[in-house]
Amino acid sequence: MKAVRLESIGNLFVREVPKPTPGPDDLLVRVEACGICGTDRHLLHGEFPSTPNTTLGHEFCGIVEARGSAVQGFEVGARITGDPNIACGRCPQCQDGRVNLCRNLQAIGIHRDGGLAEYVIVPQKQAVELPPQVKPEHGAFCEPLACCLHGIEVAQIRPGASVVVLGGGVIGLLVVQLARLAGAARVILSTRQQSRRQLALEIGATDSVDPTAADVVEQVAGPEGLAPGGVDVVIECAGVAETVQQSTRLAKAGGTVVILGVMPQGAKVEIEPFDILFRELRVLGSFINPFVHRRAALLVASGAIELDRLVTRQVGLDEAPSVIGAPPAPGEVKVLVVP
Repeated sequence: MKAVRLESIGNLFVREVPKPTPGPDDLLVRVEACGICGTDRHLLHGEFPSTPNTTLGHEFCGIVEARGSAVQGFEVGARITGDPNIACGRCPQCQDGRVNLCRNLQAIGIHRDGGLAEYVIVPQKQAVELPPQVKPEHGAFCEPLACCLHGIEVAQIRPGASVVVLGGGVIGLLVVQLARLAGAARVILSTRQQSRRQLALEIGATDSVDPTAADVVEQVAGPEGLAPGGVDVVIECAGVAETVQQSTRLAKAGGTVVILGVMPQGAKVEIEPFDILFRELRVLGSFINPFVHRRAALLVASGAIELDRLVTRQVGLDEAPSVIGAPPAPGEVKVLVVP
C-alpha cells in the first residue's frame, strides 16, 4: 500500500509499504480522509518530537476492514474516527487523570504509523464509531476539533463572555465556533488574510481585525477599541511569537490567556511578568485532547459546526509531501488527503 513516510527530518516521501495486520485489540481501518495539520510541518522540520521513519497523519477517518480477535463493538464496515493519542494508563500523570500529559504518550501519525496511507491500525480503545451519514471529510475533523474543545474547556468561557481568537487557520475558525456555542457574546478574530476574516464573520465571529492595518492591541483593547480595557478570554491559535506576545496585552485585568497554537520546540517569546502579576492574568497551555474525542465526534455528527467551508482542497497521497513541505497557500484553511 502507499504511505507518506517521514524517514528523517526534512525527508518525506510516498513509499510502498506492507499492508498492516491488526493485533488482537486492533482495528484495520481503510482510510477515507486524513487532514494535513500544521504539526505535520513541524514534524518535517524537526520542530516537534517524533519517532523517525513513521507514516504521518493523525487526523483521519475510515472504514473498519478487519478486527482483531479480542475486539468488541466495532463491526466490519463501520466508519470510525481515531483518537491518535495513546496514554500508558500507568504513570503518575495518567493516574491523576491527566492522560494528555502521559510520560509515555504515543501518538498515531507521530510516534507510530498514521493515517496518511491507504490503511492504518487503530487500537479499539482509541476508536469512536461515527454514524454512517457522517461524511468522511467531516470525520477527519474530529481530532482538531477535539483539541479545540479542550482549549475551550481550559479557557472556562462563561455565557456572555468576550473572547479574542488570534489566528484564522483551521484551529482559529473552529475555536470561533466553539466559543459561540459556549455562550460567548462577543468573539473577535484577528488574522492577516481578508478571506479568513470574512469567513469567520459568516460562521460565528462578531468582529474581526486586520493586524496589518493597525496595532491589534489598540484595535481591540485601546480606549477606542472594540473592547476597551481588554476581553475576558484570549485564545492564541496561530503559534507564532507575535500573537503570543499580543495575547496578554489583549486580556483584561483578571482575564485568561490560553496558548493553543503550536510554536516550534525551543522557540522563545518575551513576556512581562509584572503585568501578569499586577493584572492577575491566568496564562494557560492547552495540549491535545484528553477525554474529549468522543464529544468532538458527536459535535461533528450533530452538524453544529460548519466544516465544509473550512476544506480548501482535497489531494491524493502522492501530493501530500509537497503540501506538507510548503507553507500554507494564501486563503488555505484545511487540505484533506483522500487516499
